[in-house]
Amino acid sequence: MSRSRARWAMSRSRTRSRAHPAARSRTRSRTRFPTRDRLRAAVAVTVGLVLTVSLAACGKAAQLGETMSVAGTHRHGPLHIGLLLPENEIVRFERFDRPLIQRRVKELCPRCTVSYSSAQHDPAAQRFQIEAMITNGIDVLILDAVDTKAVRHSVVQAHRAHVPVIAYDRVAEGPIAGYVSFDGGSVGRLQGEALLRALGPKARSSQIVMMNGSSTDPNAGWFERGARSVLQGKVKIAKSYETVGWRPENANRNMSAAIAVLGPYGIDGVLAANDGLASGVITALKAARIHPIPPVTGQDAEVAGIQRILAGEQYMTVYKPFKPEAYTAAEMAIAVGHGQSLSKITKQRVNSASARDIPAVLLEPVAVTVHNIKSTVIKDGLYRVDQICTKKYADDCRKAGLIDRDGSPHDAE
Repeated sequence: MSRSRARWAMSRSRTRSRAHPAARSRTRSRTRFPTRDRLRAAVAVTVGLVLTVSLAACGKAAQLGETMSVAGTHRHGPLHIGLLLPENEIVRFERFDRPLIQRRVKELCPRCTVSYSSAQHDPAAQRFQIEAMITNGIDVLILDAVDTKAVRHSVVQAHRAHVPVIAYDRVAEGPIAGYVSFDGGSVGRLQGEALLRALGPKARSSQIVMMNGSSTDPNAGWFERGARSVLQGKVKIAKSYETVGWRPENANRNMSAAIAVLGPYGIDGVLAANDGLASGVITALKAARIHPIPPVTGQDAEVAGIQRILAGEQYMTVYKPFKPEAYTAAEMAIAVGHGQSLSKITKQRVNSASARDIPAVLLEPVAVTVHNIKSTVIKDGLYRVDQICTKKYADDCRKAGLIDRDGSPHDAE
């Protein structure tokens, strides 16, 4: 649609409004959420300009417009919940977080619906997704922000449109209604303590590399502070990196740079902030033909991370049971969506860069090494033995007591 045609259409619409008092009456009946109406208009214009190449796309936009006017005007019935996750490259989001949240919503509110979008690491895409969901009449949002600062304006828009936002896993900036995550300080401390145990009495004369997460993620700083609180004064931190986008390939480049500076045998351990970064680190160590591989930490208990632990390539990971986090997010979303207090759910308060005393649930993580795989991720049903103990890792699984000589799994302790 051309701009001149759009102006003609808007002029014609204003003329019709003046000619028909009933039209003015319908407009007044929708003024309960003026911010949502203004945002709806802005997004509709944007969609109209961007999607002119497709009549079908325009048709879809029109269908959205038909459902926007009534959604969100009351919260006594079924809710329309928006779920916005930052990416789908990390296994947990698609395999655990998303289906667990959807399941819990259905258990608590069978008539409630969940709309899902992944931002694919793109802050701008996530902002548009938030605005589109508000426009489409969403009642409450569960948001895991790609960039917690960049998303602030969209969170403010949601607040003005009376759409409460539950921050999930990362505390987004702006007026959020509640927050659920794991205690990031505990995550870092578990990693630091495990690395010191792996280094043993040689820790004080050792030097390590810290492979931290993305600077746009406040959790990355939280993990790092927790780790440093344990490591400081007990081991030399020779190099420390921020890893853009939490991407393994960036961790690989950082680690290659550290090897070039410190030498292939000048690195006694690596505190990698999650399993994805650990994979990039270990690939760089292997490429430099460093053997044996020094102890490397991780987080998220990805199946590939568990397999590397069994193979002796990764020392540990931090297991964050996804079910209680996801279930708590669903429970918080339904509560605030129905206008209820979170006091019965939340026991803690946290601050963000823009808000104080945010109602929060901070869960405790668990360190996993080769010695407790069976009693943690297998016992909790995160993975089956056969998912971990593939043919490549069969011998390692036998040594760890996960399977018998014939390949049959041992029962979880």
